[in-house]
Amino acid sequence: MSVNTAIILAGGVGSRMGVDRPKQFLMVQDKPIISYCFDIFQKHSEIDNIVVVVSEQWQPFVEEHARKYGVDKIRGYAPAGKTRQHSIYNGLKCIDANCPGTDIVIIHDAARPLVSDEIISSCIQGAKDHDGAMPVITVKDTVYQSKDGEIIDCLLKRSELFAGQAPESFRFKRYYQIHNEVTDEEIGATAGSSEIAYRHGMEIRMVKGSERNLKITTIEDLETFESILKGGN
Repeated sequence: MSVNTAIILAGGVGSRMGVDRPKQFLMVQDKPIISYCFDIFQKHSEIDNIVVVVSEQWQPFVEEHARKYGVDKIRGYAPAGKTRQHSIYNGLKCIDANCPGTDIVIIHDAARPLVSDEIISSCIQGAKDHDGAMPVITVKDTVYQSKDGEIIDCLLKRSELFAGQAPESFRFKRYYQIHNEVTDEEIGATAGSSEIAYRHGMEIRMVKGSERNLKITTIEDLETFESILKGGN
């Protein structure tokens, strides 16, 4: 059986929310959003280890709530990087040091607290069968490409477009090796976890995502999450 280690990204500052703390640490029903995320990975039978990427300022907060809710799969903490992908690289280094024998890494955002067991399992299996996997949902709206934001330059075929979600899973050694070999500039210019893997020849399988697996980015997203917890959806 493979050894699977999850990286939970909790280093974001949540500037778009306009609140006094990063979104992943906002309290919802007396519990921080990150703890809902921890619950899912803690209970998932295929997750062996957890590494948390978090700023030094918020690490005591995370440690406190991990203890409070019995999260005992955490094997280490890594510092937040200057970009999301730098944070991921820090998490990979932490896995290399603290989780020997890791076969598959599963990268998830702490601000996605409603990911399902099924999506996590599909991502793990996808990384076993291919080089990596990511959940996607179909694009509902017509999408146009424009270089200047004023004139349509290109019509895109909606049936061939998919919106990526998290978690994203990869064969750990190869994914880590890519980060060790590329430039710091390339890591910084990477927008999504799978982007750098695809660019360097890893085969990434798309698995079925879910509208429910929302990322809390805006106040409206937060309200949707609260409504789901109350049984509104």
